[in-house]
Amino acid sequence: MTEAPIASSAPTLERTTGLLLAGGQGLRMQGQDKGLRMQGQDKGLLPLQGRPLVAHVLERLQPQVAGVLISANRNIEQYSRYGWPVLSDAPDAARIGPLAGWLTGLQHCLTDWLLSVPCDSPLLPPDLQARLAAGAIAQNARMAVAMAASDLSEPGRLQMQPVFCLMHRDLTSPLAGFLNKGGRKLEAFVRTQAAVEVVFDRPGDEEAFFNANRPDELRDLELTLAQRSP
Repeated sequence: MTEAPIASSAPTLERTTGLLLAGGQGLRMQGQDKGLRMQGQDKGLLPLQGRPLVAHVLERLQPQVAGVLISANRNIEQYSRYGWPVLSDAPDAARIGPLAGWLTGLQHCLTDWLLSVPCDSPLLPPDLQARLAAGAIAQNARMAVAMAASDLSEPGRLQMQPVFCLMHRDLTSPLAGFLNKGGRKLEAFVRTQAAVEVVFDRPGDEEAFFNANRPDELRDLELTLAQRSP
């Protein structure tokens, strides 16, 4: 059956809410506490050029959307200081991962569209929403996902970046069903929705999707930004 046209609710800026995903465990960004036990760090609050990563991401995201939701499962007070609603995953969704954040975001979204971005990619494109929206409109799709490089050492190697995703809130029920059946992977859910893949390979895109999962990657980001400073 052919999907109804999305033109009546086209993904304009005014119809798009941003979802900043900061609910992960940060296990690859590990540190030791005083008891020498390894613990994951809250990546969104780690410093980059004297400011938390989340502040850099919000600076890029806010001009592209009508409002923002922050998905976080700890340090709620710190995230609340940015002035946007902070949503935590349902208790029974513990350890599900980003899909749980997507579902909570879709359930609380007051606009037709939700733009998902991670808390650890401070160089995300300033036209991310516009380009994903254009792809969704061109293909009459209810989901558009970025295809881009995420490794600074391999700028020409494009791959799906499912966490950078524009989705219609009609996907709330399909996502809930996917999770109820045991689905856990972002890319697997994206595939079930026949999402349009939008290629980001313009000048400047080669570093836009680089994320800081490990301490060395955070240091690389620090160096990249330092080199840009006058």
